[in-house]
Amino acid sequence: MTDNNRPQWNLGRFIQTLTYFEVIPFLNWIQELFQGRTKDNKDRPDGAKQVSVILVAGATGGLGKRVVQRLVERGYRVRALVRDLDKARSILGNDVDLVVADITKPETLSSLVMANVQAVVCCTAVRVQPVEGDTPERSKYYQGIKFYQPEIVGDTPENVEYQGVKNLVAAAAKYLPKAGEKLLFDFTNPSTELKNTWGAVDDVVMGGVSESKLQLVENGALFVGNVSTANSGGFASVRTKNFDPPFNLSGYEGVELRVKGDGQRYKFLLRTEAQWDSVAYSYSFDTVANTWTDIQIPFTALIPVFRAKTLKDNPPIDSSKIVAFQLMLSKFEYDGGLNPHFSPGGFALQVESIKAYGGVSLPKFILISSAGVTRPGRPGINLDEEPPAVRLNDQLGGILTWKLKGEDSLRESGIPYTIIRPCALTEEAGGKEFIVEQGDNIRGKISREDVATLCVEALKQTKASNVTFEVKEGENSAGSLDLEGLFSKLEPSSK
Repeated sequence: MTDNNRPQWNLGRFIQTLTYFEVIPFLNWIQELFQGRTKDNKDRPDGAKQVSVILVAGATGGLGKRVVQRLVERGYRVRALVRDLDKARSILGNDVDLVVADITKPETLSSLVMANVQAVVCCTAVRVQPVEGDTPERSKYYQGIKFYQPEIVGDTPENVEYQGVKNLVAAAAKYLPKAGEKLLFDFTNPSTELKNTWGAVDDVVMGGVSESKLQLVENGALFVGNVSTANSGGFASVRTKNFDPPFNLSGYEGVELRVKGDGQRYKFLLRTEAQWDSVAYSYSFDTVANTWTDIQIPFTALIPVFRAKTLKDNPPIDSSKIVAFQLMLSKFEYDGGLNPHFSPGGFALQVESIKAYGGVSLPKFILISSAGVTRPGRPGINLDEEPPAVRLNDQLGGILTWKLKGEDSLRESGIPYTIIRPCALTEEAGGKEFIVEQGDNIRGKISREDVATLCVEALKQTKASNVTFEVKEGENSAGSLDLEGLFSKLEPSSK
């Protein structure tokens, strides 16, 4: 090809790429100036949030709203399952994703509700209040202090405590990642966040004319474009903006892609440095045309490279600080070798998800139940010594009996779970030491504040998987919490 016929390099696309990825801060400052806006740190992709979502059911209740608050404070993305949007927004604020659904109506627990959910915290419960005519001074059931004469209002314990929990468990079993997996990117549910995180990095940055994009479509994303070898080019890619803070995937073996390709060989790259043109860790994988394939990429199999040149003396990847992800189609393999399954021209790689795999099993469903659920009808029980809910179980529609059946539906589901059975819940400030037991024998009280903290911390504790326990507050202030030590004392699968 003569110079006159040489394809024209696109300076505008080059500048657009550098601006999108904030390579030259001055360019971004100019763009913000002309657009009349300033960039907020909240716009930066946050790997610490781990992209996936914690779903909270019962989020507007006395306990649920505290769980939501704790999760938001700790940087989690939270989705609240609610029935009244206006009420929920007034209680939970604007930093929480709200979805309208009802656990007693399984058809409402759709893929949109469960999209990208990493774990579920269920704080739902029937409404119990003093019978008509009681006064707040005489009846403080909600405070866990006294118990005058309660009644169930609204839906029944069977529908809420059992059937509703069972419905939520069934939806979670269908959509939650498998044990040891962490969903990083769910392209089956397109979002503005996904769209604003991924951008094209094509050979225009090296003088080439290839062009690509990540197109969000129904049931996945399409990495599509046209690769040209003109101007000494020959690669197209899509890459995330830098995550700050980065992803910490140190507890996992590697990354798994679910893709449907066109028969070509692609590359997947991870980066641990925020610099634009830095070392990357690469893995090549082949696709079968029009066939879905799960590509497992062990961290140990990643090759350190700089512009497709291998770095023999570079250390292995530090999976605790993954800054960026990248998909690429290139005519080059490594060190000048050619990609044996490359064809210039149009290409298409459909991507359904990117997950981390091979991690420890953490709880994926936290269920708030109640102390006393096994006591109604238990031989040898002295009802005079039991909490009112045990004494009045039958009058309250079998509330504890149905709670136990809801627990059983979770234990039988195969989902890694934590079932927390608090004693009488109060509105006190909390901050007391935790006293935990198994076997359902303890009595006492505990602040909703403290139970909310326990729920959120359980999500990070491997020893909290598949355990059921009762909890009350002690006499002393907590000081520093040793929750790992607390959970390590518990026996799994205990009722």
